[in-house]
Amino acid sequence: MRLAHATDKQVIFHFWDDIVTCLKTISKRGMRDMTQQKIYLVGAGIEGWEGFSSTALDVIAKTEVMIGHQRHLDIFPAYPGRKMILGTLPDLVDFLKKTEQPVAVLASGDPNFFGISRFLMRNLPKERIVIFANVTSMQYAFSRIKEPWDDAIFVSAHGRGMQAAVDKIIISEKACVLTDKINTPAVIAQEMIERGAEGYEAWLCEDLGLDSEKFTRTDVRGLLGLKASDLNILILIKTYEPNLVHYPLIGIADDEFQTIKKLITKQEIRAVTLSKLQLQDDLVMWDIGAGSCSVSIEASNLMPNGRIFALERNPVCVGFIHENLKKFCTRNVKLIEAYAPDGLDDLPDPDRVFIGGAGGQLEEIIDAVDKRLKPEGLIVLNAVTLDTLSKAVEYLEDNGYDVDATCVNISKTRKLTEYKLFEAQNPVYIISARKGNIQ
Repeated sequence: MRLAHATDKQVIFHFWDDIVTCLKTISKRGMRDMTQQKIYLVGAGIEGWEGFSSTALDVIAKTEVMIGHQRHLDIFPAYPGRKMILGTLPDLVDFLKKTEQPVAVLASGDPNFFGISRFLMRNLPKERIVIFANVTSMQYAFSRIKEPWDDAIFVSAHGRGMQAAVDKIIISEKACVLTDKINTPAVIAQEMIERGAEGYEAWLCEDLGLDSEKFTRTDVRGLLGLKASDLNILILIKTYEPNLVHYPLIGIADDEFQTIKKLITKQEIRAVTLSKLQLQDDLVMWDIGAGSCSVSIEASNLMPNGRIFALERNPVCVGFIHENLKKFCTRNVKLIEAYAPDGLDDLPDPDRVFIGGAGGQLEEIIDAVDKRLKPEGLIVLNAVTLDTLSKAVEYLEDNGYDVDATCVNISKTRKLTEYKLFEAQNPVYIISARKGNIQ
């Protein structure tokens, strides 16, 4: 296009100036809208109004909407803007996506610590969210009972289920637990007792920061008789007897276990068996025909974050297992009083299975295990007879397992008058079978 007259140029220049001015105005409005849409996620401390920093209070004063639980909203009776009770998180996100007003969302303590920030940041742009952390109720509870918390683990059973929470508690020296109306301190204590993990001092911390604030010191069994407030935190601290023996992680002497003499996987065989199991820290393991539970106990030492289920029904063995679990302070082994394949249905799918005794039901047990064992999982089976060896190898191979068998011959010194000689023990066949990936 050719411009014929200067006046045409002037018109175009004026028109361009108008466009630039308009764009600048839109840009400024957009920036202002972005500022108005900021979400200020503010942690409320234990002490109410006094627990907020001056910066957090200044930010709240500039917002137009305040969202939180009623107890948090009550901290600001003179707030001039709109107050909203915190409902479901999806509803909260839906509102925050649509609003053009600056919003203060009040949470408890540090919103990043078992709080709502994780959900909000998954569903909203992070640049919209500004977080002001406060002292958590857990920190406050530790300060009130005068106990350091830097060596504690923090677990939430609040809306997350008890099983995973107790798994973490029983492998820890010190744990702080957020409970809920279903997974109460008493329910958690009952599960810990069933797992033989009751050697903890317990602090039930209730209604923190309120006039009804209460701290009760007890033990795990003592929690069973306490009706806790809905607002509570449970602190568990491992206790030790002064004469507690520190046993090795692997290689515990056979005579340290309470057992029926023939129903124990002996020390050297146990070491090879554990090697064949190829344990990792967080696996699920089944110990079928646990006997004395010696394999489970040493496996527990090697995989402290794992979950181990020992199946045994022989009443004498069951009594010995309880004694052994207590003696060795085993925290992540759960005894299932059943003869396999009974008792397997309610267990989580295993990564590793050790079969120390089959009670004449080897094929039935392997069938049941095969249906549940995870891909690339391992079955390790100890046999003392050629019949069991041949039957197990054949059956596992027929079911598509990659099978390896090892014969272990152990001889140990025995004193004879002033001399020593080697005395041979019966050979043990250790069968290792790996499950292939499901096609």
